[in-house]
Amino acid sequence: MKITELLKKETIILDLEAGSKQEVLTELIGQLDKAGNLNDKDAFTKGILERESQSTTGIGEGIAIPHAKSNAVKNPAIAFGRSPDGIDYESLDGQPAHLFFMIAASEGANNDHLEALSRLSTFLMDEKFRKKILDATTKEEVLQAVTDKEAEVNAEEKPAEQAEAAQKILAVTACPTGIAHTYMAAEKLSETAKEMGISIKVETNGSGGIKNRLTNKEIEEADTIIVAADTKVEMERFDGKPVIETGVGKAIHEATDLLERAVNNDAPIYHAEKSDSGSSEKEGRSGFYKHLMNGVSNMLPFVVGGGILIAISFFWGIESDNEFASMLNTIGGGKAFFLMVPVLAGFIASSIADRPGFAPGMVGGLIAVTVTGAEGAGGGSGFLGGLIAGFLAGYVTLLIKKAFAGLPESLEGLKPVLFYPLFSIAITGLIMMMINPPLTKIYTGLSSFLEGMGGSNQILLGLILGAMMAFDMGGPVNKAAYTFGIAMLDAQNYTFIATVMAAGMVPPLGMALATTLFKNRFTKTEREAGKTAYALGASFITEGVIPFAAADPARVIPSIMAGSAVTGALTMMFDIALRAPHGGLFVIGLVDGGVSKVLLYLVAIIIGTVVTALLAGLLKKNVGKTA
Repeated sequence: MKITELLKKETIILDLEAGSKQEVLTELIGQLDKAGNLNDKDAFTKGILERESQSTTGIGEGIAIPHAKSNAVKNPAIAFGRSPDGIDYESLDGQPAHLFFMIAASEGANNDHLEALSRLSTFLMDEKFRKKILDATTKEEVLQAVTDKEAEVNAEEKPAEQAEAAQKILAVTACPTGIAHTYMAAEKLSETAKEMGISIKVETNGSGGIKNRLTNKEIEEADTIIVAADTKVEMERFDGKPVIETGVGKAIHEATDLLERAVNNDAPIYHAEKSDSGSSEKEGRSGFYKHLMNGVSNMLPFVVGGGILIAISFFWGIESDNEFASMLNTIGGGKAFFLMVPVLAGFIASSIADRPGFAPGMVGGLIAVTVTGAEGAGGGSGFLGGLIAGFLAGYVTLLIKKAFAGLPESLEGLKPVLFYPLFSIAITGLIMMMINPPLTKIYTGLSSFLEGMGGSNQILLGLILGAMMAFDMGGPVNKAAYTFGIAMLDAQNYTFIATVMAAGMVPPLGMALATTLFKNRFTKTEREAGKTAYALGASFITEGVIPFAAADPARVIPSIMAGSAVTGALTMMFDIALRAPHGGLFVIGLVDGGVSKVLLYLVAIIIGTVVTALLAGLLKKNVGKTA
């Protein structure tokens, strides 16, 4: 399928009226809808915005390629818009975007249109092609430039024998939606390698499936492999090979550096078994955090759903023997919340040892909350035991997989269904049975100590937790503070989760207020983002402040940390308790203690928000007419 079968005069806007990123998206979506390419304009808009929330599609070089694959697309199409003056699109290189190609891909159709869309992505890497598009005075000239480029590329793609190179480099590219960035990264790596005289083969993991798949022989003979991916790809096949792992954006903008590293053998050896001491550079930096977050993210639906149901049951009147409230409490606390620790352990273990780790992790987590070795010990070792059970089960399973690696091939099918679960569950279970009683004492002792903290110590802890929630806005430090709040919630101490939730709302709320009070300190795009930040902050989505922090970290991060720290300290000082683990202002009615405590909780959040807004307004410079 030719690109001009997707890009037509009806979907081209030579001079966009838009002045912001959101307006660009709205205008191009409207053009697609007007041309009859959409079934559901709102649904397609949602798909486009979801893709933008993952990472910007402003790839740099003055180009933006917003895209979505959706059932809302009636006919696959490309909408093109141009802005000679440029628009702030939050591009990767920080420069204004001039050329906008919105890709509308349909679900369930054949892959011909996806291949055409990927071809367009590669064309845009050619500076001469971009200049033709920029200089075109009519829609016909835009279409002719695309036609000419297609003809040029088709002529160059005639099969030819390549000379044997001194080194053999392989690469894999993949982005979350697999429509644009995947192929642009592949094209950039291929073109750069050609200029450097390097032999390279690039596999693309796109929406239409895997193209140019690397064979086992090619992998075996390769000197270095580059994996440029923002989503999961098959990595086990690279076991024992030098592998450079990076994001797809790096391959587009830093292809030369990546290829130089590959040529100079500057790549760690990749090991499929992540517990190996020689694991890849990326794994070595983030393995523990990745495994922990896999457990926490899969546990959260149980925590949020169960926790809010428990809170509602108290609000509804469980203490007065209300039958409906009792049912909610049983569903939330007796079932959903009870599964929290086993699920945490199960998914930590499966992150370490893949699927065979899940069963022993779940069993270890269940033992953590049920086997106490003492009367009246309550929920066992709780969150602490679940963490230990998860990592224990994961690494025990890895050892068992190694122990059975030498079995005859005829017994290969019995490993995952018999040997792995039998021995991993038994060993993990026996160890947890032995260590969980002392872990329970440690956990209950720690909980009692924290509950017994009072006065200045409690306020100081609130201040620290608040600052942690703002420090990296959803990163490891933020997640550590939130995980601590959940652990204390599991131990039936409700003040800590109230503190981290209040502090986590302040960064986006504070910066949103700053954009309202100090308009001349922010660009038009940032002021628009401020409107969204109000809703994100109210919903306890701390990540809503990231656009502001990314643009000016030296001024924004101190401002939000100060506001969150103040809110954390005030929440502890007011002794606010909240049984709901998420929901932001929408669950504020579930604060323990009635209206007076709810008002105090609001006061703590408002004061922190104002502190952040005033500091941001004081520290940030006037953007003047550039806004």
